[in-house]
Amino acid sequence: MAIAKAERLMNLALCLLGTRRPLSKRELRDSIEAYVEAFGPGNGASGSDDSFNRMFERDKDDLRELGLVIETVESLEGEIGYMARRDSNRLPPITLDAEEAAALGLAAKVWQQARLAGAASGALQKLRAAGLPEDVDPYGSHGALEPRIPVHEAAFEPLMLACRDRRPVAFDYRKATAAHPEQRHVEPWALECWRGHWYLAGWDRDRGAERVFRLSRITGKVRSRGGRYTAEVPDVVTVRETVASWAGEVADRSARIRLRAGAGYPLRAKATSVRELDGGWDELEIPYGHGLDAWLVEFGPDVVVLEPAELRADVVDRLRAVAKG
Repeated sequence: MAIAKAERLMNLALCLLGTRRPLSKRELRDSIEAYVEAFGPGNGASGSDDSFNRMFERDKDDLRELGLVIETVESLEGEIGYMARRDSNRLPPITLDAEEAAALGLAAKVWQQARLAGAASGALQKLRAAGLPEDVDPYGSHGALEPRIPVHEAAFEPLMLACRDRRPVAFDYRKATAAHPEQRHVEPWALECWRGHWYLAGWDRDRGAERVFRLSRITGKVRSRGGRYTAEVPDVVTVRETVASWAGEVADRSARIRLRAGAGYPLRAKATSVRELDGGWDELEIPYGHGLDAWLVEFGPDVVVLEPAELRADVVDRLRAVAKG
């Protein structure tokens, strides 16, 4: 069975690389002998169609895991086709010195807590096969500190693959001020970790604008969508700067808030001054910028805005919206 699968994957890869136009599932099913033998021609029974679709999706994911860039293209008639362009799957000669190899090994260690651990290890093995010097140990110890980036969100891996393959996605997203999630259709650009949370930057098709989404607020499965991107992908996607702006990190004013003692440590870390009050409260002065109202709402009854008045009004409006559901 292992040999049959390897042969099937090889034939599928050759079909996708050899075509000059996108091939539909039906065409691929009729062109690859292993599919024909297992399921018959493309006009078979619905049961065989379902089994073929499941095997084809697994084979396609396996090829992408091996590094083949497979494009999903939607025709004018709405039919989905697949192809692997040669220029997208051709790599220049790889030459790495000892320092570059060490950097790659350190990067691979970052992912050892995530599901990407196997992919990172496999990538280094491929580099070894491509000419990485035998006397270089990319897994060797290069310092007393070992970097790690935890990834707990189930949405991370499908979004990472969608960013790589330039595939639009859809998912249910719950905003900080909303009681229920709503569906979003997004062209994903890049993922970045900021202050312990993962964020996705991309083009929100429903709003026709760039948006940043916190992965922990994505509910349910991330679903792939056919077709090409409708918006141009920026040369540099500044996820961190965008998130910082929306989180109130880019500030040109100050705000005064009351904070319950023993609560709101992220706010205390930002405070420029702290004064202890009676009754278990403290008064803080913190930088005030765009998005601070949404951040303050997350602390619920532990925060009371004193000034400015417009910030207090924005926080009250958000709390009322949450209460209404």
